[in-house]
Amino acid sequence: MAVQALYYSDKDGLEMALKNPDTMLFQSKAEADARDKILELAENIQLFLERNVDGLGEDLAEKCAMAIAEEKDLFQKALKKPQLLNETDTQATES
Repeated sequence: MAVQALYYSDKDGLEMALKNPDTMLFQSKAEADARDKILELAENIQLFLERNVDGLGEDLAEKCAMAIAEEKDLFQKALKKPQLLNETDTQATES
């Protein structure tokens, strides 16, 4: 019987990570740290959206923020080439 270490982001919490092991449990600390950075970015984007977009509810702001944070590399590229945001997933990742 082997012992295996699994990592999760503190921001997700253990209970949430165990409920979603495919997306929230990681084989390395580096992967868990990357997830933590995405969650931190999403949290700050959410606060920004709630403060700057009238009528945007907390739930929708959270969903929008996660979508942006999870695709931060695409958004960074889109600052130089905006049409990337509307290309298909395959085309956008090839650029």
